[in-house]
Amino acid sequence: MKIHLRNRSKTGLPPGSLVFLGNERDHKVQIELINYSAEKFTESIVHTVDDIDISDASSSVYWINLNGVHEPNIIKDIGEKFNIHKLILEDILNTHQRPKVDFYNDHVYAVIKMLIYDKDTKSINSEQVSIVMGSNYLLSFQEKNGDVFGPLRNRIKNSAGKIRTLGTDYLLYAILDIIVDNYFLLLENLGEEVEKYEADLIENADKEILNRIYYLKRENLLLRNAVWPVRELVSRFEKTESDLIKKKNIIYFRDLYDHTIQVIDNVEIYRDLLSGLIELYYTGTSNRTNEVMKVLTIISTIFIPLTFIAGIYGMNFKFMPELEWQYAYFVVWGLMIVLFILMMWFFKRKKWL
Repeated sequence: MKIHLRNRSKTGLPPGSLVFLGNERDHKVQIELINYSAEKFTESIVHTVDDIDISDASSSVYWINLNGVHEPNIIKDIGEKFNIHKLILEDILNTHQRPKVDFYNDHVYAVIKMLIYDKDTKSINSEQVSIVMGSNYLLSFQEKNGDVFGPLRNRIKNSAGKIRTLGTDYLLYAILDIIVDNYFLLLENLGEEVEKYEADLIENADKEILNRIYYLKRENLLLRNAVWPVRELVSRFEKTESDLIKKKNIIYFRDLYDHTIQVIDNVEIYRDLLSGLIELYYTGTSNRTNEVMKVLTIISTIFIPLTFIAGIYGMNFKFMPELEWQYAYFVVWGLMIVLFILMMWFFKRKKWL
């Protein structure tokens, strides 16, 4: 409902209108610039868009990362500086995009969901990452400060691996890869939670556990919605004929596709497991109810003939033959005890007790 309400602000506006659609942010947009090649590496904070300089031909890649997309004027300035179409800028400002990739003549535009597991609240925080890649630059747009790119920045800084020599398209692959790898960490945490509550359900099916399982199911649905479109996104990189994606780097996107399929398979497994846990809860609850009803039924069955005998001899008719017999009271008690013993023996023989 909140998403629909936010979208009302764009009703009637022409395509390409730059309106921010997302959670309200109050922090200042921060622009980070990493400039690297095989021989050099520099990292700095840029205060304005005009201060971004990518004219140094000796550097192979410029990575400009924006922490915050809630200021349309800054996004507009970025678009003008890098000649980005307004429809792309409009999508960057809309933080509810479905993961996708679009190929243009001089740049590639991709959207993906970055998911971070909060250990304190045991919840998944979702954030949209938009990426615009050109021949020697890559722009990444995040909703807020904090991301999963720390290891990637260290690899670039320390010249670890091939990243300093394989160009901008490899940097794009590395960003997508580290986001997808983080999905595996989320699945590990989700798997631990599922195993824990499965054991708890077997011992004691509590309603609080059921609420937690429903919560995990919603979190798994969030992960599923984020991951499924990534398969198509990565697949398009494998099949593209864009000159911006070098043929020698296609193999890395193919490997990323395999990782995405693994994530999807695990998400579906946990989806089935969580549905099974819910069924297990209701089955356990039903079984406990049946046990209680069985005990109550047995008790009622035992007392039916005893109540019948007591009811007969509780009638105050004058000419009842046993009323004057001195042993009648003890005989009636004996009869009721014998009936009780016989019924208990019968129930045990039938394994109802």
